[in-house]
Amino acid sequence: MQPIMDTSVWLTHKRRALIHPVDGADFLMHRAAEDLADRLGAVERRFAKAAVLFCQTSAAADVLARSDKVADIARVEADAAFLNGAAGLIAPLETVPFEPQGLDLVVSLLSLQTMNDIPGMLIQIRRALRPDGLFLGAFAGAGTLAELRESLLAAETELYGGASPRVIPFTDVRDAGALLQRAGFALPVADVETVTVRYANLFALMADLRAMGETTALTDRSRRPGSRRLFARAAEIYAERFSDPDGRIRASFSIVWMSGWAPDASQQKPLKPGSAKVSLKTILEKPEGH
Repeated sequence: MQPIMDTSVWLTHKRRALIHPVDGADFLMHRAAEDLADRLGAVERRFAKAAVLFCQTSAAADVLARSDKVADIARVEADAAFLNGAAGLIAPLETVPFEPQGLDLVVSLLSLQTMNDIPGMLIQIRRALRPDGLFLGAFAGAGTLAELRESLLAAETELYGGASPRVIPFTDVRDAGALLQRAGFALPVADVETVTVRYANLFALMADLRAMGETTALTDRSRRPGSRRLFARAAEIYAERFSDPDGRIRASFSIVWMSGWAPDASQQKPLKPGSAKVSLKTILEKPEGH
């Protein structure tokens, strides 16, 4: 199967963004880290060993450290530059470099959307977890940059009679839940939160994407740089279709959260169909006051 993402290009973009940081461009990672803190705070248990996979910054590891719920935290990155001198492991993207059943908690923030084999990655994570170990992950999902995708597609079709892909495909939240089940997780949960950010224009949005290291890394991307005419027309379409009364445009980022547990005999099991003691019909027909 031909890979959708050119991960070497993605890493190049990420390294370039690291060398030329832009203040505030990491707002999505900060948002994901805040959500991680809330979700971890709702889990009433401690974890002996955790791994933070390919998060590109220390944000997720810092959340685990501040929680006082994790004794040992291992960071894994695809490039030493992301560790910024901190301790950690270097491993190829889409690998989990731990022995089976060696971890109690695995966290991944904003990198799964760049992987070509998400089901395979989830299976590796589940195998690396001890029974009743927890996986918490967040990635950009369907709906992310929908406005940009539509504007670029419309502009390129209008100007050139056809279009090449310029925004990566994103996984839907319903598919995320199915992927967790397919990977063998127990008690799988997937939910989505949409973050809407406003910009002066399309060019300001694209500058932020470059600063994040999130410009296109599609294998089938056009090798011909987009023309000034193309982006100028796309900016006009974007403003026509997705601007607020004050003239600023909207950009959507859908963050899909996944959680699942490595199966264990102690976990709560769903009831078998037909095992309920009282039927739903009886409850609905029950008179008021009873």
